[in-house]
Formats: sequence, C-alpha cells, structure tokens
Amino acid sequence: MRRLAPLILCSLSSLAWGEACVIHSQAERLDVKVCQQNRSIPPNLFRSGFCQPQLKGQKVEVAFVEQCPLGAFGVCRSAKVGGTPYQQDIHYYGVATDANYLKPFCERQNRGVWMAR
Repeated sequence: MRRLAPLILCSLSSLAWGEACVIHSQAERLDVKVCQQNRSIPPNLFRSGFCQPQLKGQKVEVAFVEQCPLGAFGVCRSAKVGGTPYQQDIHYYGVATDANYLKPFCERQNRGVWMAR
C-alpha cells in the first residue's frame, strides 16, 4: 500500500493465507504499528506495493510474517483496498483509544468490519 491511511497511518478466487506484513512507523511524536494480513491480493503485488508505504518524514520498518501477531486492539476485517477488487485484514496495535476514529474509517472508507480485541 503506497499510503497507510489514516494514521500514517491491506489468488482472486481464494484467500491468500500465510502472508502478512508488520509495518512500524516512527516520527517525532508518532509511533504506529499495524499489520496487513493478505486476503486476496496477488502475492507479488502485496509484497511490492501494499507492504511498501511511502511515508514522508517517517522512519518505516517492514517485516514479512506468516500471520499478524497477537496483541492488536482492533482489526478491520475484509478491508477493501481503494479502487481494486482486493481485500486484507488490518490489525492495529498501540493506543486502544485510536479505535474512536479507526472504526469509522474501517467501516466507511474500507467497507470492512471492525472487530475490537
């Protein structure tokens, strides 16, 4: 994903399990960690585009993992990727009160289903 919204912020016919990326972004007063679990994005596109955010002025680390780690305070399930037929689950870590704006963003912008942990 070229942009990780909103904080710095996820085979077409079957689910692509076992593929996720943890994105950790840091700036002066910002420390954000999300994990994108692939659902239907072609693997090469997931790795080369969706998991390579371009976040100006932020230090970004990306780690590819088999599945998102435990400990997320919320997950946007089946998040639609704008302008594409693809879906992913976006796991959010850190400050649980961020759910106040992440939940509406998930449901309206990503047309996903918010699940609090």
